[in-house]
Amino acid sequence: MNRRERVLKLIVEHFIKTAEPVGSRTLIEEYNLNYSGATIRAEMNSLEQEGFLEKTHTSSGRVPSSKGYRYYIEHLRERSVSDEFKYQMQSIMDEKIRSIDDVIKESCEILSQMTSLASIVLGPNATQEKLVSVQLVPISSTSATCVFITDQGYVENKTFVLNDKTSLSDVESCVKLLNDRLKGTAIAELIPKMKAIKPLLSDYVIDHDVIYQAMLEAFVGFAKDRLSAYGKEELFEQPEFKDDATKIKKLIELFESPEVFREVEEDGDEEISIHIAGESKDDDDVSIISAKVKIPGQKEGSIAIVGPKRMDYDQVVSSMEYLVNELERRYSGERKEIKHEGRNQSQGDGKQQPKQQQTSPKQGEGRSQAQGKNSKARS
Repeated sequence: MNRRERVLKLIVEHFIKTAEPVGSRTLIEEYNLNYSGATIRAEMNSLEQEGFLEKTHTSSGRVPSSKGYRYYIEHLRERSVSDEFKYQMQSIMDEKIRSIDDVIKESCEILSQMTSLASIVLGPNATQEKLVSVQLVPISSTSATCVFITDQGYVENKTFVLNDKTSLSDVESCVKLLNDRLKGTAIAELIPKMKAIKPLLSDYVIDHDVIYQAMLEAFVGFAKDRLSAYGKEELFEQPEFKDDATKIKKLIELFESPEVFREVEEDGDEEISIHIAGESKDDDDVSIISAKVKIPGQKEGSIAIVGPKRMDYDQVVSSMEYLVNELERRYSGERKEIKHEGRNQSQGDGKQQPKQQQTSPKQGEGRSQAQGKNSKARS
């Protein structure tokens, strides 16, 4: 790591910790650097000119840019996972009676608590599943629950109250019709097919609207992406969002938009996808780290961490790498190689290959090897 890279690393990590712009005096006093203030200011000016740092309007200090964060993630971070996080993950996974869904849910809750950020669990794409069964569970003489099951074991249920014109046997007849006509139907096709057979329901039940609406709502539930969010309240307390109603509103809308997280996954081909706020024109406020989870016998899902641009990328990315690795090792019996953002990286290996060659912070004192790169930093 050359001098300029060290300055960049310290600025990124100090800003993540304090949310305050960083000046040369802060670096000297906090980290006992053996450089003069003039030398550090010169390095900071060069980093700013190269696009790795930005100058705020309210301070003479600098903050990392999206490009600076990206360089830090790919070349400068420590890749450390806390012992406490490892211990909590192992404690969850060692309990044999826990279901996979419970393990993932509790793991994401721990991630949120540890990072003070929000975590997301996004289930498999429902449109790839098929309906295999509709079952009726009588509750009383005037109410019943319909249970809908897909070929991937996902269950949706709907409870409805029968009126004087509808009997339990009427509902049973409707359920038989649904099984005859809809069994094996792709989830994406259920709603139009349900609408097409609505006239047939009137042959079984005179007042069939209650049954039809209850079952249609269940199919609408199937078609929605299955998203669960944890730690939203902690994210709202981050300095970037705490006193900004507009940004909080945008965050709430984000948590109701599973398609955004699907897009982050699709933007990269690897298991870990990293979207840094400001890299696209659409979003200057929120960074998203997303990891694919592949469990044998189940369709692929994903987990994600949502936070400000200033999130602790080393802690988040390293913890997610560890979590995904442990989940897949636990349920497949083998340790996987984790890949993200265009590089192959075995757990704990500091070497990496950037997906695209990125300009490194130039070093003014001769040529030196940039950490984790194949090419030397330019003089």
